[in-house]
Amino acid sequence: MGLLRRNLTRAEFYEPGKGIWRFRGLLPAFSREISLGEGNTPMIEAPALAASAGCGRLFIKNEAMNPTGSFKARGMAAAVSRLLDLGAATGVIPSAGNAGLALAAYGAAAGLAARIYIPSVTPEGVEEECLAYGADVRTIEGILPDAAGAMAEDGLAEGEFAISTFREPGRVEGKKTMAFEIEGDFDGRSPGWVIFPTGGGTGVVAIWKAYLELRELGWIRGEMPRIAAVQSEGCAPLVRAFEEGAETASPWIDPVTIASGIRVPSSRADRQVLRALRETGGTAVAVSDEEILGAVRAMARSAGIFPSPEGAATLAGLIRLVGTGRIDARDTVVIINTADWTRYRFLLGR
Repeated sequence: MGLLRRNLTRAEFYEPGKGIWRFRGLLPAFSREISLGEGNTPMIEAPALAASAGCGRLFIKNEAMNPTGSFKARGMAAAVSRLLDLGAATGVIPSAGNAGLALAAYGAAAGLAARIYIPSVTPEGVEEECLAYGADVRTIEGILPDAAGAMAEDGLAEGEFAISTFREPGRVEGKKTMAFEIEGDFDGRSPGWVIFPTGGGTGVVAIWKAYLELRELGWIRGEMPRIAAVQSEGCAPLVRAFEEGAETASPWIDPVTIASGIRVPSSRADRQVLRALRETGGTAVAVSDEEILGAVRAMARSAGIFPSPEGAATLAGLIRLVGTGRIDARDTVVIINTADWTRYRFLLGR
């Protein structure tokens, strides 16, 4: 495999420890391992939600407990560590919110400057938080591709490195630790499904990569879980491509959804995401904003978790997939709440 730095056993790999760096045996080696305490997020069983959704057992992997409130912390811990080894002075990123916050925070911890391009539709408070970490924040009229375009137009000076989705491999490496933790919680007896909200697709690719590595090492007792990607009906390029049997996804025109983290009209990793879904026997599903808001309320009232719209989309997707018979009533399912509701409170009302 070329990843193990020594003859590591499964028992050693899963020894208790703090954060994502306890999995360093299957992570790249860095001179400094930057950390703000990311990882070790809770896996919470939700029997009431399982009953109402119609699946066998349901668990919520609550990534909102990470620093800066989202799963982006895992990827940015590794990516910033990588930038330091490259001799970077500044990390530059376009972001709809959570990735920019993570870069700002981890950059501050590492002594690395951050320049963040956010679209004008970014949830309130993101700019203020990034500025608090000392980042250079530039708000661009429009949506995420407009922010990315402004970043490309400005270009990069010496010592500046782009750290956008799939531009820097450390982000995938850090995020794959979600799957390592899931397998640790299930003692290698994988759940039937892992459901993930999908915009750029880093999370899906990271989970798939982690399971391929664990399978190659013989550390999975049974079958790999099937992966389901959830998108919004107002921005579903990967769902459309999956349903059409295509190998790539064409850009979505005029994307509209309250779930800003998955309002991503195109992905550099469309091939890898679609391959991950098909090779695991998984699927892709799109849900409405109304279904997302209903799932927010259901998760809050039945499981005590107040999810982001993106995280709630996974429950909405589960309900749809059970309704179509794609997910069986006996299946064990993990849905991943990628962030909390803090920056979206204005959406819910009373």
